[in-house]
Amino acid sequence: MKKDVIQVEGMTCNHCKAAVEGTLNNLDGVKGAEVNLEAKNVTVDYEESVVTVDKMKEEIEDQGYDVV
Repeated sequence: MKKDVIQVEGMTCNHCKAAVEGTLNNLDGVKGAEVNLEAKNVTVDYEESVVTVDKMKEEIEDQGYDVV
């Protein structure tokens, strides 16, 4: 299990939080995702043998947010 923090721009409200957490939590290999709106990031617990950081970033960007 690995934990990473991904910086994300454009998240401003609870809908944004739910969208990013939801899309990440639906990925195979992601065990948990928690958005911090004030810090503009998401902390993700995941199995690095199943899902990559690049895949998670791609999914966040597909939701309309910018990964820094």
